[in-house]
Amino acid sequence: MQTKEDGVRATNQDFIRYDQVEKRQNYQLAEGLDGDQFDEDFQIRTVDIGLFLHGDDAGKRAFATQLGDALHEIGFAILTGHDVDPNLYAEAGRRIEEIFTGLTLDDKMRFRAERFGSVNQGYFPIKETSNMHPDLVEGWVFCRRAFEETKSFWPMDEQAEFFGRIVAGHETLILPVMQSLLTYLGCDAHLFDEKLTGTNFGLRLNYYPPVSDADDATGAARLLGHEDIDLFTFLPAPRVEGLQILNRRNMKWVRIAAPPGSIILNTGDYMQRISNDIFPSTTHRVSKPRDPRQRVATRVSFPMAVYLWENEMLEVLPCIANPKYPPVKAIQFHTSITSKFYGDDYAVTEA
Repeated sequence: MQTKEDGVRATNQDFIRYDQVEKRQNYQLAEGLDGDQFDEDFQIRTVDIGLFLHGDDAGKRAFATQLGDALHEIGFAILTGHDVDPNLYAEAGRRIEEIFTGLTLDDKMRFRAERFGSVNQGYFPIKETSNMHPDLVEGWVFCRRAFEETKSFWPMDEQAEFFGRIVAGHETLILPVMQSLLTYLGCDAHLFDEKLTGTNFGLRLNYYPPVSDADDATGAARLLGHEDIDLFTFLPAPRVEGLQILNRRNMKWVRIAAPPGSIILNTGDYMQRISNDIFPSTTHRVSKPRDPRQRVATRVSFPMAVYLWENEMLEVLPCIANPKYPPVKAIQFHTSITSKFYGDDYAVTEA
């Protein structure tokens, strides 16, 4: 039986049977054990979503082209001009530290993660983000339900109110992004308006403690190489180095350094499925910083993953010819993939 420690030397292909979209890339889950190569020249594209939010039809088309080109190329882009107050992002970092360091482990374990619909929601202790790798991170996932029933999911009501403001800001970007991607593909721009109004999401608070010498020596990553399972993810730019993206074109890793206040956007498995592989679900990981001084500092991040509700159907968009994938219900698709993290009995197999 494979243990999490075995996962330090595992590759994604060891778990490929769980994936529901084509992923030919072969990479080690942890960093550095096989002499990883880095693409120092590639730059993730920066696009101004203000062209869509405040522009005319020509501005919207220009943004759709720029965003679509960026995501088609590598599945990642950096958004500026998004109108979310950057002061919220700065304050979020302080509050995440407060949540993870101010509560005892017993307090946090009262909210131990469990599945709600498609998504595992709640607290993940360090080294227990998944069953396949001992990640050096604590996590806490809050879905839409957690913002509607705050006392059941949040240890502190005031934190629910604060992070709800960030969620509300990001929700204003969901339709502009989706409409732009549909436009790029030649589809009806409003095809998903109803499905994505009030849709489910997962706001994940990540707390990376300082890396100890003992943990450094194990070879474990701060967060293993993986692909997101959603339509797309909004990640406010972290202040500490770590996020790396695998460029499938040359199988080299790209270090991303987005400016403070910007949002890193990436597409996930849902989007790769419905776009017939036009928008890839791109591999990424969180590495330990190169600077030893940063390794003894904490790191926080708070990505928001955008999902469809579990009863929705995922099918290749009607404007795309020669679909590779048959229709599938979101809950089957999602839990079949996440079984590689949580065990085979996690999958929902009903039609």
